[in-house]
Amino acid sequence: MNEVGIDLSRVQPQKLTPDLAKEAQLLVTMGCGEACPHVPGLRRLDWPLEDPKGKPVQRVREIRDDVKQHVLKLIEEEGWALRPESRHWL
Repeated sequence: MNEVGIDLSRVQPQKLTPDLAKEAQLLVTMGCGEACPHVPGLRRLDWPLEDPKGKPVQRVREIRDDVKQHVLKLIEEEGWALRPESRHWL
């Protein structure tokens, strides 16, 4: 992600809890299908994406770019506007 200007060095994965999800309107999961977490009352999309863990860097880049395309499609479908500062990666 550093290659596209996103610093994730201070970010830690978090387990999805009801408290974490309480402010959300949408939960996007990535390829977990029926094993995905369920949060009652929360709309969920499951994008069929490969887990990048342990993959060669070129494959990780391809998965990252797939995520980007899914995000752009979601933004368009929902009619959301992008903030100027978020456009550097998109």
